[in-house]
Amino acid sequence: MKQLWAAALVAAIALCAGGEEPKKIVLIAGAVSHGPGEHEHRAGCLLLKSCLDKVDGVTAVVHTNGWPKDPASAFADAATVVIYSDGEGGHPFLQGERLQTIRALMDKGGGLVCIHYAVEPTKEKGEKEFLDWMGACFEQNWSVNPTWTPEFKSLPQHPITRGISQVKLNDEWYFHMRFREGMQGVTPILSAVPPEQTMRRGDGPHEGNPAVRESVKNGELQHVAWACERSNGGRGFGFTGGHFHKNWGNDDFRNLVLNAILWTAKTEVPAAGVQSQVRPEQLKENLDPK
Repeated sequence: MKQLWAAALVAAIALCAGGEEPKKIVLIAGAVSHGPGEHEHRAGCLLLKSCLDKVDGVTAVVHTNGWPKDPASAFADAATVVIYSDGEGGHPFLQGERLQTIRALMDKGGGLVCIHYAVEPTKEKGEKEFLDWMGACFEQNWSVNPTWTPEFKSLPQHPITRGISQVKLNDEWYFHMRFREGMQGVTPILSAVPPEQTMRRGDGPHEGNPAVRESVKNGELQHVAWACERSNGGRGFGFTGGHFHKNWGNDDFRNLVLNAILWTAKTEVPAAGVQSQVRPEQLKENLDPK
């Protein structure tokens, strides 16, 4: 109730001042997962919110443990939804009829941002929707999840890359994603050629497969973050990094995602990008008890 009241107050102040109502950003943090400092969904979402709170024209609300208690109220008038959670069978969107709730937002042109494991639905449920809403997703026995340090040699000119100089961090960067046919409407944001060492492991649903081994052997560029636009004007962004919580302390890593959130909310990204700051002690706040 307090979050709803605060959001309503912000909107009322903006309208009284003659300005536009702030764009509502809904961040959904998944349940406790993995070991300490890994998949810190709640801490990560709260950290992103603390940065968004300093950006004009938006208001951010975090819902924890995978799904809002009152979805109708939580998603009402949402400009974009950010999901940072586990994926496949444990993906919050795939439980019950929740996919229908998200579809209603997407049909209205709402935005979607999926971070790390949340880019993975299942082939049977969610993949078709994720390809439509976000342009790509992780597909088992096609995509892989090695830990490596990509070298992104160039960045495209796009609102999401404004103010970003270099993203170079060791993380569990998924690649060989399943993209829309012909990459239609998709713009790669972070792309690199994985070293052969990323395939020094056996085959498995997330580990390796003949197709990805051939792709790595041929030195093909792999996209680990991407933006997409839908025919109804909606926007999506997929970001496969985010396994290690400490990486949110890197300005370029964090600000790129913040830029993307604004872009999917159809809010103008500043010319120099979001210029957020995070103190080292903030990375120790709100961590899950593991």
